[in-house]
Amino acid sequence: MQDVFTGKPTYLQGRALPGADESAALQDDHERRLEALARLGAAAEKCDLRTHSDPDRDLVLLAEDEVALLESSGPEWAALGDAIRDFRARLPLRRLEDFGFAAEVEHPLEEPNARLRYLHSGVEASAFVSVENGSVYKFFLPREDKRIGSEFGFRRGDETVLVAEAELGGYRGLLEKLLLISALGGMATEVVAVTPEGSLVTKQTLGEPLPQGDDMSQRLPRPLIEIPSRFLRANRDHPRLFFHDGVPWLVADLHARNFVRGLDGALRVIDLVAAPWPAEFGAADPQIGAWLERVRRDPAASALPGARDDEL
Repeated sequence: MQDVFTGKPTYLQGRALPGADESAALQDDHERRLEALARLGAAAEKCDLRTHSDPDRDLVLLAEDEVALLESSGPEWAALGDAIRDFRARLPLRRLEDFGFAAEVEHPLEEPNARLRYLHSGVEASAFVSVENGSVYKFFLPREDKRIGSEFGFRRGDETVLVAEAELGGYRGLLEKLLLISALGGMATEVVAVTPEGSLVTKQTLGEPLPQGDDMSQRLPRPLIEIPSRFLRANRDHPRLFFHDGVPWLVADLHARNFVRGLDGALRVIDLVAAPWPAEFGAADPQIGAWLERVRRDPAASALPGARDDEL
């Protein structure tokens, strides 16, 4: 099956949910893309390439032939050329016009599009439904300082050990978020392309939205672990701890608008805000460090040994 906009292979079509093998392949695709970006960053550093406020933005937008004239000058430049081509194979450059948007207008996503029906917009992205295949296409738009997406930043709190606040993110953080959605069994998502303007384009299975304001506190994905209030305060709904490949993450913004009901009747997350749990705070605060180790082994463990969290 080919995507109607890119001609590339796709597992997604309208409301149909991918099978187990296809879901595993999508997860692997997210992981391989992040690995390719890391290799590209390491190769660029060896060539002393400078980047702007988001250290990955310039790398994400490199053309396949960007350093072709320099590849014969040494092994570092040859390795960089290989890394660019490997990454481009996993995240191709496509124009907005390739998705049916008007060219040479100031706000193309706001213009009528015969191939994509407008669905809704949020802080990070605008979503459309394909007229041809019924899938959701999201366009994540660069914002201030050309940052993209949202991530958590951490600081020490007065009433809690940690305060987490959502702030402008970057391309690596956005790709990590898509990986976490997949790891949580969220709605199947493919990364389709990035545009020369820096918009990241994703494709997602269409689901039924939940009523706004629905209480999600008891309906969150099972792998998520509640965080004792004495440890953290976050400015997004339902902050939870999630271990992916043994690494702890803060995951939040888990309100009803970020869930849909799939064709199988299951609730699936479609968006969230996340960041790796800051290791330095765990090392500096013995109680947090000990709690992290307990819940890594037993997700139901309390904040303090021998005590229930509702008693703390």
